[in-house]
Amino acid sequence: MGDKHLSSQFDLELSGISTRVLEMGGLVESQVELAVSALTSFDGDIASRVLVAEERVNQMEVEIDHDLSAIIALRQPTARDLRLLIAISKTIGNLERVGDEAARIARTVHRLINSGVFSRLRLPVSDISFEAELATASLRKALDAFARLDTVQALEVIKQDNQIDQEFDGLMRKLITYMMEDPRTISASIDLVFVAKAIERVGDHAKNLAEQIIYIVKGTDIRHNPMDTVESVALKD
Repeated sequence: MGDKHLSSQFDLELSGISTRVLEMGGLVESQVELAVSALTSFDGDIASRVLVAEERVNQMEVEIDHDLSAIIALRQPTARDLRLLIAISKTIGNLERVGDEAARIARTVHRLINSGVFSRLRLPVSDISFEAELATASLRKALDAFARLDTVQALEVIKQDNQIDQEFDGLMRKLITYMMEDPRTISASIDLVFVAKAIERVGDHAKNLAEQIIYIVKGTDIRHNPMDTVESVALKD
């Protein structure tokens, strides 16, 4: 009876942790969307909201990490439960870094507004918005896969990372062209390079989250493996 009670309590703790991870994920997803909205609308107030949310994301990471340490120390989990806790620890680290990237975009928006240059120049902000849509969609899909421990959906996130990388490469070529044709755009274009890179990293973190999901379910670390190996592990019965 006692063992059953402990098991039920442990399951409840795991469920609570997972719910808070998804809450944190929703917050950072919103951060990225707000940061891009601040850029496209050239709105400093929206950018400031992103920076305020960053404080909450950082606090959530610390709180969840503390509770994970307590669970490991008190429950001494094994096998899949331990894999889940380790993966959650890595997941919240990735989510916190997504929040950092959103905050970096927001600070760039403030800098561009203060410079007064960006509003007078024609630059490919819409292309950055498209890249951001791809990255946030991957993050959203990864969080959904985490909620359901769905390795098929996690595999889709990993495969989609190449599309985000290609969009980033195309945007780099376009910004270089802008700088060559009009030197007045150099400063603002460099800022946009960092914004585009921040968004590309959001996609990378979504991919990392997806890899952790496969690790939780299959017990195999598929990082740094060719795609055929990743696909074989993710789809294995």
